Amino acid sequence: MRIRLAAAAIAATVTGALVVPGAAVADPTPLIIGGGTVSSAPWAAAVLANGSFTCSGTIIAANWVLTARHCLNGTMSVRVGSVNRTSGGVTRTVSATFAQNDLALMRLSSSVSTSYVTLASSNPPISSTNSIYGWGMTCYSGCGASTQLKTANVRVTSNSATDAYGGQAIRTTRINGNAWRGDSGGPQFYNGQQVGVASTADGVNIQNYGSVAYNRAWIRSVSGV
Repeated sequence: MRIRLAAAAIAATVTGALVVPGAAVADPTPLIIGGGTVSSAPWAAAVLANGSFTCSGTIIAANWVLTARHCLNGTMSVRVGSVNRTSGGVTRTVSATFAQNDLALMRLSSSVSTSYVTLASSNPPISSTNSIYGWGMTCYSGCGASTQLKTANVRVTSNSATDAYGGQAIRTTRINGNAWRGDSGGPQFYNGQQVGVASTADGVNIQNYGSVAYNRAWIRSVSGV
């Protein structure tokens, strides 16, 4: 079963409003935690919808944050540069949003000076080890989003999967962790460059990240990056 790693999902899990029929919950292993917590990530962006945490993301230029399209909902804002999604860094409102496939670009109301991610122009090699980051849930049920940014290693199995909107996606399997609710929009890195944006997962082992390379021309046309 494939579900979006959506913001709505993370919020609903906290309130008990969401049930995912058929989702596997037998594996009690914590999720995007295998590589430990992250102590510094000046490029990290916690994405908020109507004031509540909903997704993960990255800042790619002074006025632009990259996240997932399915994270867009109502009034958007971001906290940039802190590994704690509830404090630190700087906050900005979002003045405009743009979407293609399951990628979204959010234009910030004012610029942020920090270290920005480098976007890849090609997909990662099959069987390569990549890293994923996010503030998503730390267990399959009964817990909320992580307060501190976490990371895990995954292995690429395909570059021809599809994201939640039918765009090209990178499929990976877990090495020491996997993405889950709240990790939507978060990055996948290979060789120091962002190659993917978290879109969907099966909740056990597999995740599909929208391909940055596939959408690279669109990203450049909108943001100039």
